Amino acid sequence: MYRRLPPAISLQQAAEGAPTLGSLMARARDTTERLKAVEGLIPPAMRAAVQAGPAEGDVWCLLVKGSAAAAKLRQLSPMLVTRLKNRGWDVATIRIKVHTGR
Repeated sequence: MYRRLPPAISLQQAAEGAPTLGSLMARARDTTERLKAVEGLIPPAMRAAVQAGPAEGDVWCLLVKGSAAAAKLRQLSPMLVTRLKNRGWDVATIRIKVHTGR
C-alpha cells in the first residue's frame, strides 16, 4: 500500500503556520526594505559591499565588507537615519559592523 504524502506547501504558508518563523521572516523583510530605502544614498561602487543586518529597537545594523566602506558609511549615517525616519522607520542609530566573511 502506498501512503499519501500531504501536499507540499510554500515557505510563505509554513511561515504563516509557525509564529516564530513568521516573525523572523517579517524582520528579514523589514531590514531588506530599509536597505532598499537608503540604497540611493550609498555610492554605487559600494552597494555590493553593504548588507542589511538586524534591527533592535531604534538601532539598525549594517554589515559592510571592508573598513574603507565602513568609514564612508559612518559619514553617510546621519543622512541614512534621516531618510529612514522620513519613510516611517523609528531609527535613531545605525551601527556599522565590518563583516570579514569568516
